[in-house]
Amino acid sequence: MKSKIFKTLDEQIEILSSKGLMINDIRKAKEVLIRENYFFVSGYRHLFMRSDKDNTFIKGTTFEELYGMFLFDRKVRNIMFKYILVVENNLKSIISYELSRKYGYKEKDYLDPKNFTQDAIKTRQVKDVLNKMKRQIRVNGRKHTATMHYIDNYGYIPMWILVKVLSLGIISELYSILKSDDRMFIAELYKMDAETLGIYISLLANYRNICAHEDILYDYRTQRQIPDNKYHRMLDIDKTDGEYIFGKNDLFALIIMLKQMISEEEFHDLIGEVSYEVDHLDGIVDVVPLNRILNRIGFPDNWHDIVDLA
Repeated sequence: MKSKIFKTLDEQIEILSSKGLMINDIRKAKEVLIRENYFFVSGYRHLFMRSDKDNTFIKGTTFEELYGMFLFDRKVRNIMFKYILVVENNLKSIISYELSRKYGYKEKDYLDPKNFTQDAIKTRQVKDVLNKMKRQIRVNGRKHTATMHYIDNYGYIPMWILVKVLSLGIISELYSILKSDDRMFIAELYKMDAETLGIYISLLANYRNICAHEDILYDYRTQRQIPDNKYHRMLDIDKTDGEYIFGKNDLFALIIMLKQMISEEEFHDLIGEVSYEVDHLDGIVDVVPLNRILNRIGFPDNWHDIVDLA
């Protein structure tokens, strides 16, 4: 098996230069590479390649443009992460409220298997999810001030405190095993059907992990797609073979989800922050047209119009 070997900064610069990348300030480029990691920065090269088969840069591409795309993705990733956390907190609050209201506030009450779907097909899933939640109590109960306070003073952790140590992935699994009327109650708060909300929570957990681990976000595509909705229609997004080409499993799909799950004011701020970064990138990158970059991200040309849609 062929192996990758260590490359010095000079060798990294030489590799980029040999592929046609213009490096005007070698000292600065080296500072970026040692601080940010050659592998991570070069991960954005595909946008600037001549073609899928020609592994050389478009003539005139500069290191500043490559690094600019890297920074754009980081800033957008941080913006998205911030608002995903808002949704995560809201979901935890709503779910813990509903379960506590209906089933009690002690673990033995709200973690009773009778409180969840009785579908025989999901029996094992219910058991697995509840065991994960109990494990979080055992492992993390004394690692957080709030949970430790309840354990020491009351001998139990109420649901509205337990959610502090639950990941969004576990919250997604928890939602999937709720009784149908509990899922409907939560979904109605977001003015959507229970199945759609389940898809959204699962995908948000996916995007949260991408953002938290600093993976490439701008051209990421999820395996699952969000259902067609009014925003696809109102923006008149183009179709291929009857399927919308944007806003299904790309970054614009995340924006559509956030449109439906955060406040109008928060969403207005989100679009303003993303718009600023798009404009800033447009001032840095010359060799690739902005509309091509936006389409690679999954944004239709009129993406910004979503902020004014009801």
